[in-house]
Amino acid sequence: MKAETNAQEVLDAGLVPQLPADRMRQTILGRMKTMREEKGYDRVQSLQALYPHTVYERDTLEVLTASLLSGNHVLLLGPPGSGKTTLAKEIWDLFPKEVFAVADCPVHDDPFSLIDPVYAEIVPPCPYCKANHGGLALDELGSFDPERIKAKDIPVQQVRLREGFGHARVQGSPEVFPDNLTGSINLARLEELGDPTSPLVLEPGKVLQAHRGILFVDEVGKLPRGTQNVLLQALQEGIATPAKSRETFPASLIAVTTSNVRDLANITEPLNDRLANVHTPYPETSASNRKIVDIGLRREGGLLHVAGPFRDATVELVMEWRKRMEQTGDLSEVGSNRTLIDIPKRARSYALMSAADRIDPEDFRRGALDAMEGRIRARSEDGFDENRRLVKAFLEKYWRDAAKRGAEDYWCRFFVGELKEDKAEGVRVVQALRQALGTNGHDPQKVQSLLRSEGGDARVRRFGKWVQETEGLDREQVAMALGGVFHALDSLGAFDEA
Repeated sequence: MKAETNAQEVLDAGLVPQLPADRMRQTILGRMKTMREEKGYDRVQSLQALYPHTVYERDTLEVLTASLLSGNHVLLLGPPGSGKTTLAKEIWDLFPKEVFAVADCPVHDDPFSLIDPVYAEIVPPCPYCKANHGGLALDELGSFDPERIKAKDIPVQQVRLREGFGHARVQGSPEVFPDNLTGSINLARLEELGDPTSPLVLEPGKVLQAHRGILFVDEVGKLPRGTQNVLLQALQEGIATPAKSRETFPASLIAVTTSNVRDLANITEPLNDRLANVHTPYPETSASNRKIVDIGLRREGGLLHVAGPFRDATVELVMEWRKRMEQTGDLSEVGSNRTLIDIPKRARSYALMSAADRIDPEDFRRGALDAMEGRIRARSEDGFDENRRLVKAFLEKYWRDAAKRGAEDYWCRFFVGELKEDKAEGVRVVQALRQALGTNGHDPQKVQSLLRSEGGDARVRRFGKWVQETEGLDREQVAMALGGVFHALDSLGAFDEA
């Protein structure tokens, strides 16, 4: 269809009214069908592909997707740094953006709200559309009748939903007031224009900005009760009343909210009742946590490569912290997904400051200390100092063992997957790597010659190919990285038994 048209042509094209939940459901099912038929994905693979930049276990993704398919508003509930905000962004990325809207409407009214009596009961048109297209005076808006509207007289344009028009974000805090959600009527502009039906007098709040799309409320439990009640009205009735106005506006949307577990009690019971709880715990498996590290580092191409053994060491260290804190729940933020990503970044920064071409264990230790201390929330001075001592004591006791386990895990994947647990061959590979990379690992050209099919070293080449595939590197990158991978394995103790 044309980008600029009218409501009659929309009808003639066979389009039907759809709520945001309907459009989300259609998109999810369509994508899963495509992935199943064209790529051979099973259900779990399809679910993971819907949210490609987040890492959650199967149950979390199934509950979330079932909630969206059911037309529910959702509450992503989990510990700090568990990826809730990133997941909310993924939901918005998934949502279909192209819609037809009444051309001159300040809230992108659906043309079906003006011409379809059944749909108008569910999603009523805004007061401006009632007045401007229904030929009604301000005091007659209650008598609006869609059956009197001529569809060909309703100007329609195709628009792409974006921030402020179909998508809005609210950061929960005590300073978010009801009119931040509802918006208000600009009385100065009203006096200037003298026309209460002009779209220019409305200053839409976040709820009206999200009409026909998604409203994201981060840390919803931090909203004041009055603001939560306004949000409840929008979710329950699909309407909002701007400040200084007697008229209601449509608020047809999907709400995606987040909360830390400790703030759950601050969410009012009626509002919580409208939200489908989706628990977002930290991933339980090493593989899932390693994927978080890889995703976080993938966004920073061109910098010094963080060798896989240090990535696995990060996973072991953070999972050890989570296990130690599991009983008390204290300082859970220190073991967050953000810490997983920050530790290798900080370790790399220390190596870069030394003009080194690879990370060493001391870089890793200092990076871990910085990243974990940096996640301690400011409480009282005494409490903060005590928590710092707790983090330092943990690292002094566990960092070396955790790092060694991570390096051993990395080597074992090669040893089991490629060498089929052949210990004698494993020793020969280690010897070949030590001989070839112990002195030349810093020189990419020499490493490149070792990896060649002719004149190179078969065992070094075999390990290099595995590293290339495992870490997603090209030939040039693996020549740059292989010395650092060997150095990490050797210095962290992965070869001690060999």
